[in-house]
Amino acid sequence: MNEQGSKKLQIATMEKLERFDTLRGKQVEPGEFWDLVVLTAVDDNQREAYELQISEKLERKEIPLGISYHVFSDPPGAKIGNGGATLYSLQRLEDIYGKALGGYRVLLIHAGGFSQRLPNASALGKIFTPIPLGDPLYQMLELKLAVFVDFPKHMKPGVLVTSADCIELYSIAEDENIRFDRSGFTALAHPSPISIGTTHGVFVLDQKEKSVLADMEYRTCLHFLHKPSVKKMHKNGAVCKSQDSCMSLLSDAEFVYTDSTYYVDYNTAMSLLSLFREVGPLGCEIDAYGDFLQALGPQATVAYTNDTANVTKQESNLVEMRQKIFHCLKGTPLNLVALNHSKFYHIGTTTEYLFYLTEDPCLRGELGLYKVLGYSQNFSFKVCCAMLSDVKPGCSLTPGSVVEYCRLEAGAHVGGRTILSGCWVGAGMKVPDGTFMHSLCVNREGQTGFVTVAFGIEDDLKKSVGAPANMEGLNLFGASLVECLAKWGLSPESLRFSGDTLSCSLWNACLFPVCPDMRDSFSLTLEMLQPGGSTVTMPPGTKLMSLQEALQCKKLEEMLKYRKKLMEDVKMKKWS
Repeated sequence: MNEQGSKKLQIATMEKLERFDTLRGKQVEPGEFWDLVVLTAVDDNQREAYELQISEKLERKEIPLGISYHVFSDPPGAKIGNGGATLYSLQRLEDIYGKALGGYRVLLIHAGGFSQRLPNASALGKIFTPIPLGDPLYQMLELKLAVFVDFPKHMKPGVLVTSADCIELYSIAEDENIRFDRSGFTALAHPSPISIGTTHGVFVLDQKEKSVLADMEYRTCLHFLHKPSVKKMHKNGAVCKSQDSCMSLLSDAEFVYTDSTYYVDYNTAMSLLSLFREVGPLGCEIDAYGDFLQALGPQATVAYTNDTANVTKQESNLVEMRQKIFHCLKGTPLNLVALNHSKFYHIGTTTEYLFYLTEDPCLRGELGLYKVLGYSQNFSFKVCCAMLSDVKPGCSLTPGSVVEYCRLEAGAHVGGRTILSGCWVGAGMKVPDGTFMHSLCVNREGQTGFVTVAFGIEDDLKKSVGAPANMEGLNLFGASLVECLAKWGLSPESLRFSGDTLSCSLWNACLFPVCPDMRDSFSLTLEMLQPGGSTVTMPPGTKLMSLQEALQCKKLEEMLKYRKKLMEDVKMKKWS
C-alpha cells in the first residue's frame, strides 16, 4: 500500500470511529442507528454468556442505547452452520416482531462457534475479543458497529450479514454513501490478490460495464465462486486488470473482488424464511456465503450444489437442501458495491491476532491503534500489546506478545509470540516464547476452581486422530503428545478425552490441572511447560480437564466479576 492510500483509509476510518463514539452510551434517535442488532451463538451456554456481556456493556454505556440487542442460539440437534443460523434468526425475529420486521434495519453478526483457532475467545466469544482502541476499550462488537456506523441511514429494511472476526475498512468520496436500497442481495466487494481468492468467495463481474475508476462503484455480479482455484478464476472471467489510481491499495497487476459482508432486502429474506419453515429442521450445515451467494446472478447454475470439496462434514441431505435454496433464490440479483479503496482483515487465529495487534503497521495506522499502545505516531517495529492488565513494576513483556485481562506481579517475564489471557502471573514467573495460556474459572463438583490451559501458538487444536491409540499423531509444543505425557509422569492409557471419544484432539485432551486458587492454577500449568527432564508432580487427587470440558463447566459470572474488578483497578491506577 502506498503512503497516500494508507493515509486516506486512516482518515476515513477515524471519522467513522469518531461518529460512533458520539453514540456510545447515548439514546439513539429512530433512523440514526440500527433498529435491531443480532448475535448468533452456538448453544444456550454461549447465548447466556453473550447476553450477560451485552447487559454489562449497556450498563457501562459502552454501546448505543435505545435499540434492541438479541442473541439467538442454534436450535438443539445437528449443526446448521452460519447459513442455518441466518435462517433461524430470521424465524426468531419474525416470531417476535411479526409484520413490523418489514420496517426494521437489522445487523446480523455471526458470532457462534467455539473459536478453536483463537481459544482466548472460546469462553466469552470472539465478538467480545478486545482491541487496543477507544476509551472505554473496544471489543470486536464496538469495532463492527463503528465501521458500519453510516450504513443504517442509507439502507432500506432488511438484514446486513457479517462475521464477528473480520474487519472491513474503506474510504469513499465525501459526497457519496454506500446505499443498500436494491432488491435481492447487495454485497461489499474488495480488490484482493488472486492468491487470497482461493480461500474466499470471488465475484465474477459483468465486464461489459465500464469501470468509472472511482473509490466506489455499483456493479453487477454474473456469478459467485466459492474458494475457487486460480485456474477457475481465470476460466470464469473473475480476474481483473489494475488500472490507473483506482487500485491504489494493491500493487498486483491482476486482482479479484472478494466477499465480506452482504445485505438482503426484506422481501428476499422472507422468501428464504418461507423455505426454512417449509423444510423444517435442516439436519445439515448451510454456509451463509457459499450456499446463498452461489445461487445468485444470471450465470448461476445448479452444478455447485453437488460440489462438496469445501465441506468439513457432509450430511446425506446437504445436496438436496442446497438445491432447494438454489431454486428459491434463482433469478435473484446479486448487486455489488465494489470498494476499490478498501481492505479486509481476518482476525480468527492466534497467529493473526499476534500479527495484527503487535506487528502489522498497516492496521495499526488505519485504526490508530498506536495511540492506545502509547505512541504519538505510527511505527513499523514489533511491540507488546497489553490490554486491561495490571502489570507491576519490574515486569518484562517481550515485543510480539499480547497480554489481556491479566495480573502480572513484580518481575514476571512474558516471552515473544505469546498470548496470555485472563491469567494471574506470580512474581518472577517466566512464560516461554511461542506460548498460549488462558485461565478459566470452573465449577468443580459444586466448588469454584480454576484451570489454566496452555498450547503452542502454532498447535492445531482441531486436528483429530480418531482414537486414543493414535495420540502419537498429536503435537503439543513441538513434541508428540506421548512425549509430553511421559514428562508429566502420565501414561498414554491414563489420558482421558472429554466429550466424543471418537474425536481425540488437543481440544478435548484432559491435560490441565484444576486448582482452588487462580495463581496456583497458572503456576502449576506453567511448570508443565518448563524444559528439562524433571517430572511434574501433581497434588494428590488433582483432577485434569480439557479446554472443551472447562468451557462446559465455566463459571461465567465469576470470570466477568474478575474482569470487572481488574478494569476498576486499572482505571484507578491510571488516574492515581
